[in-house]
Amino acid sequence: MDARTNPEGPLPPLWHYGETEHDPISTKTLGFWLYMLSDALIFAGLFAAYAVLDQTMNMADGPTSQQILHPLAAFWQTIAILSSVLSYSLATVALKTGNRNGVLLGIVIAIVFGALFVALEIGDFVALFAQGATPDRSGYLSAFFVLVATHGLHMLFGILWMLVLLPQIIRFGFNTAIVTRLLNLRLFWQFQASVWVCVYVFVYLKGSMP
Repeated sequence: MDARTNPEGPLPPLWHYGETEHDPISTKTLGFWLYMLSDALIFAGLFAAYAVLDQTMNMADGPTSQQILHPLAAFWQTIAILSSVLSYSLATVALKTGNRNGVLLGIVIAIVFGALFVALEIGDFVALFAQGATPDRSGYLSAFFVLVATHGLHMLFGILWMLVLLPQIIRFGFNTAIVTRLLNLRLFWQFQASVWVCVYVFVYLKGSMP
């Protein structure tokens, strides 16, 4: 990002292409990538456990996947999370031009869609509990709830991260620390959308098939 003049004041030169000096943004982003790899291993283990337990013998005469999984309901959750990612991506586009209001607006919209996703997921859990489909009912339900709830907790953490960033952007603008956090959050948020697509395909769509 070149130093330039905009209605909100000059922007610092955050990226120096071709420079060989230490780049704190790239260094911290690399560290965050390493964290994302560990997170990917966690989800890989959860998907593997779900695949093993998604068998009739592990349902303990409880509800089957065809009885509890509704792809249409999860489809609206998919729309919500993808809309949230799109909004945050547009915020990072505004970041490149130093448009603070554009960044704030994009993040706020991303929070709204992210909160909608979490609300829909909680509503789905409440409905399952009302039907008696609780995690202690069978090994299959345990694997299902752990997988989906783990992703939901990641979504809640991402929303909290955005809420914390909003006042920092308003007060400090786009300094090196803020830009690093914004870029790392983009990686985190897009990763959560990727994980959910896998959940939707391998859990909801596959599980609802006879």
